Amino acid sequence: MLKYTDLNPFTQGYIDAIFFTDAGEGNIEFEEMSFYDFALETLNKIITDCAGFEMLHSKLLEQAGTPEQNGQDFWLTRNRYCAGFLERGYPEEIGEALTAAAGQCYELNLVKGDNGLLYLE
Repeated sequence: MLKYTDLNPFTQGYIDAIFFTDAGEGNIEFEEMSFYDFALETLNKIITDCAGFEMLHSKLLEQAGTPEQNGQDFWLTRNRYCAGFLERGYPEEIGEALTAAAGQCYELNLVKGDNGLLYLE
């Protein structure tokens, strides 16, 4: 069984941002839910999305924040939150390029399936 600690820091940051934005304080639907409640196909999608973004944009990410921050910013930017790569104060060309790249990814929302597992749609 895959553990949260088995994931790289970028993916951990991405997952942390999912729970911060979509399962945050006061959202009873996701109360007591964690990484271990993701459906396997959702977890595979998260890992694939994160690895792909890191691979394609590694040069820019190296000039940005920590891997955890970058994972958080990828989630925040792809979902059009008022935070993310542009808000970190990186040099303009880095923040804008990473924002444009994340903006090419479609938005996702956390949902709880009838089976009690977590999905992104």
